[in-house]
Amino acid sequence: MTAAGPSADRPPADRRLDEARAALVSVGAHVMPAAVTAACLDVSGTQWANFGRHWNSLCVDSYAAERGACRLRRYGRFEFTAPTGPMRLLPQESFVQPDDSNPLYIDVDRTFEPLTDSFVADPMLRAVLRLLGQSATALDTPASWLVKVHPFRGVASADGQGQPTPEGLHRDGVTLVSSLLVSRRNATGGQSSVFDSAGRPLVTTTLSEPGTLLLGDDRRTLHSVSPIRPSDPSHPAYRDVLVVTFAPG
Repeated sequence: MTAAGPSADRPPADRRLDEARAALVSVGAHVMPAAVTAACLDVSGTQWANFGRHWNSLCVDSYAAERGACRLRRYGRFEFTAPTGPMRLLPQESFVQPDDSNPLYIDVDRTFEPLTDSFVADPMLRAVLRLLGQSATALDTPASWLVKVHPFRGVASADGQGQPTPEGLHRDGVTLVSSLLVSRRNATGGQSSVFDSAGRPLVTTTLSEPGTLLLGDDRRTLHSVSPIRPSDPSHPAYRDVLVVTFAPG
């Protein structure tokens, strides 16, 4: 059988996932369109809407507020044998990033409210983590992964910009970094950019359709997101994303 034969026999979602894994290895970053993400997750519109309701239970990020940014979030950690092995929630700890990653929070142990029980139990979260695990194993194959889960909501009013990444251009000090758009309301801006270590742009995109997924090899890239503003200044702008990182456990 020719090389094209087995690929042609695979489901379209599997072929697109193969493309994402190959792009991570060759380019260092990849944007998965919302339709592909939905096909890979095999979820309905109702499941997606229910998943998005968890973002209404986030808490103020006091560390971002010190920089004048209105950002809501929660945080939790999982141990995961990717892509299909056991997955368990780990005890809550402070969030710490390596010294050579995020310059804004060097030597800062940040404490955030934990993920809610309903969010942890949502089958959609488990499906997302397994999809990301399939991407992470293109970059490395440790015995287990430490998976850090951050649901974020960026908020902007007419008199102030929303800063999705007040730290600016940075890396997270992990292997795989991902950003999944969950919802976006009354917002302009919020352009995601990924650069290589020399500062050359690799990917520039605005996550505008819920389900769009940005993947990056954090070991050799840097990333940032531009400010958001309200389209209608009489109402606030919201940008809801799920940021998940994978590092060897």
